[in-house]
Amino acid sequence: MSPLDRRSFLKSTAAGLAAIPAASTLALSADDDPLGVRSDFLVAENKTYLNTASVGPFPNVVREAGIAWVEEQAGDPLYARMGEKREHVRDRFGDLFGAKPEEIAIMYSTSDAENIVSNGLDLRPGDNVVIDELHFVTTFVLYRQLEKEKGIELRIVKQKDGRTRLEDFDELIDNKTRLVSIAWVSNRNGFRQDIRALAEIVHSKGSYLFADGIQAFGQFPIDLHELGVDFAGTNSYKWLFSSWGAAPFYVREEHLSWLKADRYGHGQQKQALPDYKFELFDTARKYEYGGAIYGTVYQLKASLGYLKQVGLDRIEKHTVALAKQCRDGVANLGFDTWTPPDNPSPIVSFAHGRDRADVEKLFDKEGIVITFREDKGSVVRVSISLFNNQSDIQHLLKVLGSIA
Repeated sequence: MSPLDRRSFLKSTAAGLAAIPAASTLALSADDDPLGVRSDFLVAENKTYLNTASVGPFPNVVREAGIAWVEEQAGDPLYARMGEKREHVRDRFGDLFGAKPEEIAIMYSTSDAENIVSNGLDLRPGDNVVIDELHFVTTFVLYRQLEKEKGIELRIVKQKDGRTRLEDFDELIDNKTRLVSIAWVSNRNGFRQDIRALAEIVHSKGSYLFADGIQAFGQFPIDLHELGVDFAGTNSYKWLFSSWGAAPFYVREEHLSWLKADRYGHGQQKQALPDYKFELFDTARKYEYGGAIYGTVYQLKASLGYLKQVGLDRIEKHTVALAKQCRDGVANLGFDTWTPPDNPSPIVSFAHGRDRADVEKLFDKEGIVITFREDKGSVVRVSISLFNNQSDIQHLLKVLGSIA
């Protein structure tokens, strides 16, 4: 397809940006528990936990689902029942995020998803893959290795002031670009990509879009069909508030016929045929070559139901408004913020400018849980979840004020 002309590019960009609420438009409630969920999270009782971008703590319903799994495994294990739970997860994930159950595979990690996609593209010398600089490290490892093995070119859209710009993607994508892979929300600084507008650019060049959504699913409303994503991966242990190892992988229905599985096993058989031959699934189940981590599957079923009950729109409004309060407060204290202003995600990153060991000791003493990132832990990453409140943010800012 021909490249976007200037007018249509700006039109698609504006349309995409209009669909993403700016942080400044999401008002902060004066209620210290506006979502009515704080008592569901044990971690909120004795810590200022601002670290869901690393590991999401269990709400009570998920903890109970894990206990139920252990008791079932001990007293009445039944493999067929476990398989049913995986189908329930497929249904619930599709319902919550705008996809058909047939488009959802339950893998073990987000990395599984991107490896399946990159292998299925049959990449060859001369092909290129475009990624963003704010991506997770797995993507760099994967495509640097494919540069060596397959002779492809890796092109990296550089971040500027904490964001990667659509016009820079447009400049790097050409008729040799087989895949564009982005962090939907960056694990490094929380930058939220305008994925609908990017999908239009990618498709206009005849390429495919893979979205690493591990920091996106569970944060805000998502309709995969409407957004135009070709492939997306996530995992269960961050914003989906479950254990490790049940990683939903979305493949748009039109791609299922050509995107091959990259390994094979008993989990893919739809029907056994004579002479040890088999009919395999032609839905996304064809990527599920083995058994699942069923304890996590049980928990993920519970957490998806919990998120739907709370409401992703309410979660977004609450957490993004708190993140804006946090970012503004950090900036007012004089710290160098890396997260763009009015960025609609609950992740805020800033350089602390102090000795990491001293800052870490102070946070530990105060019961504040965050993540240190970047070069030698020079950046603090704060991630704000549905159970956090203004008191948590004020606690963080008060402690930061003592070293500002």
